[in-house]
Amino acid sequence: MTIRFYDFNSAGSIALPQDYLDWLATDNRSAIIETSMGTIELELYEKKAPITTANFISLAQDGFYDGLIFHRVMDDFVIQGGDPLGTGTGGSDTAINLEIHPNLRHIDGAISMARTPDPNSATSQFFICDGAQEFLDDQYAVFGVVTDGIEVVRAIAAVDTDDSDKPDTDVVITTITIE
Repeated sequence: MTIRFYDFNSAGSIALPQDYLDWLATDNRSAIIETSMGTIELELYEKKAPITTANFISLAQDGFYDGLIFHRVMDDFVIQGGDPLGTGTGGSDTAINLEIHPNLRHIDGAISMARTPDPNSATSQFFICDGAQEFLDDQYAVFGVVTDGIEVVRAIAAVDTDDSDKPDTDVVITTITIE
C-alpha cells in the first residue's frame, strides 16, 4: 500500500510543485506541416527547448521550408527534411547550439533537429521519428511531438527510396504554419 501526502494551500487546494505544473502546461504553439501526402500537426516544446523551437518557428514563418522535400526517409526510423539542396548537405545560414532537455526523448512522433557530427551544427534540417528511437536521446535536440497525422509520417516513411534513402517520388513540404 502506498500513502501519498499532499500539501494544501490556504484555499484547501492541492499545492503541486511548480516544475510539475510547468510540465503540464499546454500553452505551447503548434506547427502544421502540409505535405504532398497529408498533414502532420505537432506540439512545439517552447519552454523546454526555447532556442531550437525559436529557430524552427522563425524559419517556418519566413517560408524557408515551403516547397522543400523530405530528402531522407527510412521506415521504422525517421523522415527528414529541411534541406534547401534536397541532398542532406544543405541548411539555413545560422547554426544553433545543441539543446538537450532530460525529459524530452525520441519517442514515436518526436521532432528533432538533424546535424553534422558537430553537436552545435543544427540549422534547418529536422526529422520526425517513425517509432521510438531511444539511441538518439541526449544526442539530438527534441523540440516537439506529433499530435495528429502520425499516419502521414508512417506513409512517408514507407515510400520507395533509392540507395541513399531519398524517395523515388518527391514528398514535398508544401508549407509549415505556426499557430
